[in-house]
Amino acid sequence: MASAPQPGTLYIVATPIGNLGDMTYRAVETLQGVDWIAAEDTRHTGKLLQAYNIKTPQLSYHDHNRSRRGPELIAKLQDGAAIALVSDAGIPGISDPGYELVRSCWEAGLRVVPIPGVSAVTTALSAAGLSPERFVFEGFLPAKSKARKAAIATLKAEPRTLVFYESPHRIKDMLADLAETLEPERPITLARELTKLHEEFWRGTIGEAIAHYSERTPKGEFTVLVAGAELQIQTWTPDELQHELQQLINQGLSRSAASKELAQRTGQPKRDLYQLSLSLSNPSED
Repeated sequence: MASAPQPGTLYIVATPIGNLGDMTYRAVETLQGVDWIAAEDTRHTGKLLQAYNIKTPQLSYHDHNRSRRGPELIAKLQDGAAIALVSDAGIPGISDPGYELVRSCWEAGLRVVPIPGVSAVTTALSAAGLSPERFVFEGFLPAKSKARKAAIATLKAEPRTLVFYESPHRIKDMLADLAETLEPERPITLARELTKLHEEFWRGTIGEAIAHYSERTPKGEFTVLVAGAELQIQTWTPDELQHELQQLINQGLSRSAASKELAQRTGQPKRDLYQLSLSLSNPSED
């Protein structure tokens, strides 16, 4: 059972991303027990509160009023109020308003308590068929194509699974920029309407995704998962290794030090590299 909300505490409460049944008992008890709920959209959150018979009053907190509303919320917390922060879906602060308020709480010495729940990132990763062990979340890419391609370019060699959010009216443009900046053959999973009635996972390559959505109108919010780049393992010939060793020795390194450094760079056994170095000239020995 959840403990009663404490005075002067900000609670970061995760809410469903679609299916109302994903609300946790702890989240409901927290929203019932706090003094105020700071909501991204009070009308949207009002429907959730009504479904769970939660009567706690709301205050709006969103991108357009956070600079003004943030200090008001901090003042209420300092006066002893317990406040829950919610976004329209998922965990506040993850591509939603919230980060600045949390930072302000820490700076003011106020307690911040997370009430975890569903997240589109981990929900999509769990069923996408791409490696979930190591991933990087990039949120929404820039809306303009030039800036979007520049952002994608910085991730071209990233070996971890890439996770993005995207809206239905920009998904086709995003796919085109992914194909141009990465490569059309890169595996991709498009997850839409997660936890909702029309939830769908589509898997294929970026090029196949472009063809798929050229024949239909994208609907619903998308979580886009792209396979990371394959690690390129360089193979070294004995002549190349000897050349690198000679360069290091010419810079003043001993055979042992040169072998150690090259072993770290290439993954080759230091013992084998040292044996190669014995056939090279060392200026310090001349």
